[in-house]
Amino acid sequence: MSTTTELAEIQLAGTKKGKIFISNITEPYGKGTDDVVSIGISLNGENVEWKSHIPYANLEEVIEVLQKAKK
Repeated sequence: MSTTTELAEIQLAGTKKGKIFISNITEPYGKGTDDVVSIGISLNGENVEWKSHIPYANLEEVIEVLQKAKK
């Protein structure tokens, strides 16, 4: 059974109420599947309009690319 644990809630820049929700999801695709980091975007601070699941095995590479994008 999948379990979601919220790790952070960040104010979404450029919006009045928007938020970025970062969570850990255990067994996201069924029993025995690896955990993922879930990044959800909500423009109204409540309903998530966009969501991405990133496997922990890919997290380091994704962080590196995001750091390059920041430059």
